[in-house]
This record gives sequence, C-alpha cells and structure tokens, in this order.
Amino acid sequence: MDSVEILAAKKEFSGLDELHVIQSGRKSFFSDFKELWQYRELLILLAWRDVKVRYKQTYLGIAWAILQPLMTMIIFSVIFGQLAKLPSEGVPYPIYTFAALLPWQLFSFAFSASSNSLVGNERIISKVYFPRLILPLSSIIVGLVDFIFSFAILIILMLAYQVPFTLRLLLIPILILFAILAALSVGFWLSAINVRYRDVRYMVPFITQVWMYASPIAYSSTLIPLEWKWLYGLNPMVGVIEGFRWALLGLNGGDMTTICLSILIVILLLLGGVQYFKTMEDKFADVL
Repeated sequence: MDSVEILAAKKEFSGLDELHVIQSGRKSFFSDFKELWQYRELLILLAWRDVKVRYKQTYLGIAWAILQPLMTMIIFSVIFGQLAKLPSEGVPYPIYTFAALLPWQLFSFAFSASSNSLVGNERIISKVYFPRLILPLSSIIVGLVDFIFSFAILIILMLAYQVPFTLRLLLIPILILFAILAALSVGFWLSAINVRYRDVRYMVPFITQVWMYASPIAYSSTLIPLEWKWLYGLNPMVGVIEGFRWALLGLNGGDMTTICLSILIVILLLLGGVQYFKTMEDKFADVL
C-alpha cells in the first residue's frame, strides 16, 4: 500500500470531510538562509546557552581562553624560536606566533564544536523542528568570545614589543569571518557524517592536531619550497594565518597564489558542505 492509499484509508475511517497533507518540499539555496533569519532568536538563545555552560562553575573562567594561546606561545617560542631558531620575518617570535595562534584557536574551536553540534543536541533535534544549520552556527559563538579576550592580550604584547599598528587592523573582522567559514566548510561535512558514524568525534582531535602543524603557526610559509606551494595552499588556514600576520604585523602576506587557492578551497568546501548537510537533514532525527 503506497502513501496515497494510506491517506485515503485514514480519511475513510476517520470520517473527515477534509484532509490536509503537510509535506516537505524542495527549497532553494537562498530560502534556507531566509529560514535561518526567521529563527535568529533561537540561534542567539542556543549560542548564549553554550557560553554560559562553558564558563559556569569554572574557577578561572575567561582566563582559560587567554592561558591556552599564551602557554602555547611560550612553548613554541622556546622550542621553535630559541632552540630551532626558525625565522620570524623580522618580527619578535612571540608576537609572530601569537598572531597566528589567534585565528587558529578560533578555527580549531569552531571546527570541533560544529562537528559535534548535532550529536550533542540530539534531544532537541528529535523533539522539535527548526533549521538544523542553526546548531553548527550557534556552536561557534563561544570561540568568538574566547577570541576577543585573546585579541586584547595580543594588543598588549604588541605595545610591549613596540610593534606598530596600521590601518590594516580594520580588516580583522573580514579575516575573522574567513576563519569561521574555513571551520564551517569542514564542520558541516563532519557534523552530518557524525550523525551516522560516531567515529568522527574521536577523529576530530587528531585531525585538529595534525592540521595545526600543517599550518604556518610555528614557522613561516616562506620555508615551503616553491614547487609545493600549490599543495600547501589547499590548506585553507594558510590564507587565514597569512592574512592575520599581514593585517596585524604588516608582513607581506605570503604568496597571493597560495592565499587565493585557500579562499577558493573554502568556498568550494562550504557550498558542498551546506548542500550535503541539507541532503542529510531529513534523516537526522531518525538516526539520532
């Protein structure tokens, strides 16, 4: 018996004069964003919930957001700056590293949080309808809060090391958006896959660790041989980190071909990730 016959049988036995059928239809790519705007209050509510949960009953609170990149900077400065003597393009090595750790911290948190956002909210998904894209998007707000406090520390360090400020700082919001999109471009894929294959949650920390050393955080991208630049540019964080160093420290910004390739990869992964996410969306509640 197909769905039409089932509906006809229900109408016959219920004695209803009218039968209304509610079914999902095909939505355009732009209508998804319109729906997200309609549910913007829910997005804000979920984001605020995550912020409160992260800092609730913590002794140091916001200090954790500052200590993590600060301690990493110190370790990198000793190992790679003092012992390995890696070049820092004329900038004090602690500043050189910290300027790269800021976007990396934002990216790694957004990447991890968005990848696990659906599984972490399975009770909500199974009980009420809302655009599922809200969950990965709301999960990254905590990373932005951490970034703001860490950025304040960077400004203090730049003043202490007498690193001059330029008008390029005005482009930082665009670079922040670039870092978030880079995280979501992979997070959308993994969050949808994680619903069916829970191994993803165990893979994310390992992927993040490998990704960090594959990005120019402790070292300069100028060390990469020219023949490998195209392959290195497939890493979207190369463009993000080089952009931050260009805006904050006044460096040359690296090879433009590599940066443009990173931007292209982010766009392609993001569009594909959103499409795959929407394809799998109807199955989330059943699988979870």
